[in-house]
Amino acid sequence: MKAIIPVAGAGTKLRPHTYTQPKALIPIAGKTVLSIIVDQLHEAGIHDFIFIVGYLGDKIQDYIKEAFPHINSTFVTQSERQGLGHAIMLSKDYVVGDEAMIVLGDTICEYDVNEVLRSNKSMLAVKKVDDPRNFGVAEVDEEKKILKVVEKPQIPKSNLALVGIYKIRDTQMLYDCLELNYREGVKNRDEYSLTDALQCMIEKGTDFETFKVVNWFDCGNKESLLESNSTLLKKFGTSISPDHRFENVIVVEPVSIGKNCEIKNSIIGPNVAVGDNTTINYSIVKDSIIGSYADLFDIVLEDSLIGSDTEVKGETRSLNIGDNTEIDLG
Repeated sequence: MKAIIPVAGAGTKLRPHTYTQPKALIPIAGKTVLSIIVDQLHEAGIHDFIFIVGYLGDKIQDYIKEAFPHINSTFVTQSERQGLGHAIMLSKDYVVGDEAMIVLGDTICEYDVNEVLRSNKSMLAVKKVDDPRNFGVAEVDEEKKILKVVEKPQIPKSNLALVGIYKIRDTQMLYDCLELNYREGVKNRDEYSLTDALQCMIEKGTDFETFKVVNWFDCGNKESLLESNSTLLKKFGTSISPDHRFENVIVVEPVSIGKNCEIKNSIIGPNVAVGDNTTINYSIVKDSIIGSYADLFDIVLEDSLIGSDTEVKGETRSLNIGDNTEIDLG
C-alpha cells in the first residue's frame, strides 16, 4: 500500500500565511495539518509515502525529512497547477502494481483507517453536507455502492460529499483513466479532476463503496482553521513543552505551547496553539493560533491567526497576519 498526498496547492484562501508557508504546514493544535495525516496513515501500517509538491515544495520536503525520517518518502513536483487529476497522474511510476491510499494534504478526518485498509474494496470517504455544489458528490445505492461521482454539480442529486480520502485497489485502471482524460482534454473548471477519473473507472466496471468519516476538519480558511484548532485541542488535550518559561501566567485549557516559549504576565487560552520559541508578555490570547518565533506584547487577541517571525504590539483586535510581519497598534 502506497500513500499519495497531494500538497501542491497555493492555499489562496489562507493568505497571507501561504505566501511563505505551505497550507499543509500551517500549525494546528500543536501539530501541522500534514503531520496529523502522516501520523494517521503511518500508525495504520503505511510506510511508503508519495508527496505531490509544487508551490513552496522545498519546505514540504525539508519538513518531512526532519519530522518523519522513519518513512519512505518520495517527492514528485507538479510544475504547473493543472488540477488534482493531473497531480495524481504524475505519481504513476511510483505506484502502479500496488494499492494506493490518496489523502488530500488539507484533509483531516477521523475514521477507522485500519478498517479501510483491511477492506478488499476500493472505497471513497463521504460526509453529508448542506451544500454539496462545491464538492465532488457521490450517488449511492442502498448497499453503499457508488453509482456515479460528479465534480461540483450545479444541481446535485446527492448530499454526500467526497471529503478527499480515496482507497484505490486497481491503480492501473486509475492511471489509465487519468491519462485518457488528459489526452482527451476532459476538464472541470479548467482543471483535470480526480473525480472525472473515478467516474471513468466506474463506467469501466470498477466497484467503489463509501465509508463515512466521524469528523471532517476543514482547514481551508482562517475561520474554519481556528474552529478545527479548537476541536482538535479538545481531542488531543493540553500540551505544554517542559522547557517553557512562565512568570505570572494563567493558562485556561486546552492549549498547546511549543518548545522554548517565554510567557509573562499573560492569560493564555482557551483554544490557543503557540508555536516554538515565541515570546508573549502583558497579553491575553484566546481562540487563536500563534506561529513560531512570534513576539506579542501588550495585546488582547481573540479569533486570530498570527504567522511565524511576527511582532505584534498594541490593543484588542481580531487579526490575520502572515509571517515576517511587524505590527504596532499602539
